Amino acid sequence: MSQMFHLIRHAQASFGSADYDNLSDLGHRQSAALGAALKRQGVTPDVVFIGAQKRHRQTWEGIESALQTGLTPIVVPGWNEFDFGGLLEARYASRNDKPAGLHDDRKTHFRILRDTVIEWQRGEIDNPPESFAAFTDRVREARAIVAASGAKTPLAVSSGGAIGRTIADVLDAPAEQMILLQLQVKNCAVARMVMAKGHTWLNGFNETPHIDGSNQDEMLTYS
Repeated sequence: MSQMFHLIRHAQASFGSADYDNLSDLGHRQSAALGAALKRQGVTPDVVFIGAQKRHRQTWEGIESALQTGLTPIVVPGWNEFDFGGLLEARYASRNDKPAGLHDDRKTHFRILRDTVIEWQRGEIDNPPESFAAFTDRVREARAIVAASGAKTPLAVSSGGAIGRTIADVLDAPAEQMILLQLQVKNCAVARMVMAKGHTWLNGFNETPHIDGSNQDEMLTYS
């Protein structure tokens, strides 16, 4: 039996605040709107997985408010984001050129995050919060848990880095593609994958069925 796996990035979190791991007011609206769009598409998950981070659960709760599946999500920490704040700090721990706005200016943050992730992948950052190999292993294990569930329409809520790593893996792309994919993933975007006989094929990437020309100015966000 083949599985149609829906992998969803969390809704807008609270970038630049003391608690990033919390949906913004817009994030709550995005997740409910996505749930309504999935319902219109006829998407009916039979099992739901979420990372262990608050924004993952909150996003599922918004989706579920429209889908009304009655499912209790299964927490799989492998779907958690890597510690991007800690990784950035590790990169600059022995340097004196730490830029202003590293954690609260979007343009600065994401420009430097791209280069930092590539250094992390190459093993060029001392004492990162998590090695890139360990991150890769846990994301792969999270996908294996989804496949092993045997569900026809599994759904998972995760974060941009784990999604980027998953898509790069499915496409057998170089590791450097992870961050390039990650930076494209919109809040509440859906990736669809067909899973069968131990293989996974990409069916759709970065889909936003809840966004159209009438609401994109409000609903289209990336962090």
